[in-house]
Amino acid sequence: MERITVAVVVSMWAIPVSILVNRIVPDPYMDEIFHVPQAQRYCRGDFTYWDPMITTPPGLYYLSLAYVASLFPGMWFAKAVQSFSLLCSTTILRSTNIVFAIICSILVYDLLILLRPTMSKRKATLYAIVLMLYPVHWFFTFLYYTDVASLTAVLAMYVASLKKKYWISAMLGAFAILIRQTNAVWMVFIAANGAITYTENLYEKVFVPRNHKGIVFESNNLLLDRKDVPTDRGLRRRKISSSINTTDLSKFETGEHSLCHAPGFIDEILDTTLRLWCFKWKVLLSFAPFIMVALAFLAFVIWNGSIVLGAKEAHVVSPHLAQLMYFGLVSAAAFAPLYFNLGQAAALYHSFGRNKVLGSLLVLVALTVGFTSVHFFSIAHPYLLADNRHYTFYIWRKVIQVHWMMKYLLVPLYVYSWFSIISILGKARNRIWVFSFFISCALVLVPAPLIEFRYYTIPFFFLILHSQVTDYVRWLTICTLYVAVNIFTMTMFLFRPFHWDHEPGTQRFIW
Repeated sequence: MERITVAVVVSMWAIPVSILVNRIVPDPYMDEIFHVPQAQRYCRGDFTYWDPMITTPPGLYYLSLAYVASLFPGMWFAKAVQSFSLLCSTTILRSTNIVFAIICSILVYDLLILLRPTMSKRKATLYAIVLMLYPVHWFFTFLYYTDVASLTAVLAMYVASLKKKYWISAMLGAFAILIRQTNAVWMVFIAANGAITYTENLYEKVFVPRNHKGIVFESNNLLLDRKDVPTDRGLRRRKISSSINTTDLSKFETGEHSLCHAPGFIDEILDTTLRLWCFKWKVLLSFAPFIMVALAFLAFVIWNGSIVLGAKEAHVVSPHLAQLMYFGLVSAAAFAPLYFNLGQAAALYHSFGRNKVLGSLLVLVALTVGFTSVHFFSIAHPYLLADNRHYTFYIWRKVIQVHWMMKYLLVPLYVYSWFSIISILGKARNRIWVFSFFISCALVLVPAPLIEFRYYTIPFFFLILHSQVTDYVRWLTICTLYVAVNIFTMTMFLFRPFHWDHEPGTQRFIW
């Protein structure tokens, strides 16, 4: 019932806005001028032609083809269209993303329930609806871009992995890569953390006896009554206290660990590595599909000579470290009530205060990395400088480049945002998960020379889905902010067009 509620609510705003967009902007716009004609060629059965300006694989076009095929019998019977190819209009192709937005909302609901079993269904329903209003995702629901389908495929892959359906998850991962190449990183991220969870479950089954009464879970805290208890096989378990005490173990289980507690992180890595090695054959067997997909993708990149398909000269891999800084601030700002408040600032201060020397050193290193990133690895892509239709154009000129010092003054905000992200994620996930998330973000964002808010959508959803925000006030505040931003951006897109002197046609503001 809750899934139906989420789907219906999303449909209630998605369909009317879609009708409005198609009425005012009936022709392909921006990247649609490449995607729409390519999809229409597929509808005509022409699978040999490829537009050299398209950088992503044809996954979206295959999905659209299947979607149009499902509509055609009814449309033809009603005499609404006379041929299959005529049904592949811009409006119908755009509606593909409406369908995926609805599916995506259901997947977000499922993930909230899977990741937070104690959450009420009412809260999960509300949170799923609010997340579907995330401005960048919401806006591109109404255009024929790859973003909505890409996010949907990745979240579907994650749901399957959490349900331990690894073969299905790998197949969904393969299709996610077929929509957008960088999803290969998220497939590896999901598979790696899935393998770690898999070995933890195996360890509990093999080494933790069923009748072991000395281990009790109470309010998610691990309490140890006895440190040396016989197993079912008559063997003695190793004393846990040899490496960490019960208090540290409790903090590890609940994720309440300090940013500055490095030894615990090393212990966690060693423990995870040993478990993976112990069950290596079972892991390889269960996660073989992911390995096959990853190897196939690697072979494609080698054969293609690049990760992108077309326009390779405009998408050369570059060390754009500042992109990671931008993502941190944008994501924190998108959930400002959670990240920018006195409580979060105090929590960070307390975390660093546990070990003042190490905490000060960590802040100093982070600031140094931040200043180095914006000074040496900040890229102004020609598309960014030349295209005043994107909001990033104005943010770059009016904020980052308004004064030569401005990009340096923003560094403390970048650092605070990332420390807050790590701290908040650490309350729900272990250190290895948080570290692998950071590495995945870096692998996806750093090589991209162009600043695009669309690139931040998938990591943002992973971040928010694993952030513990439980009170209604913050979620309602975020919902209000999202609605306000969406009204503004859609109003600018539809009702504030402008024209270029050097190029015919109507131009519109876009993310």
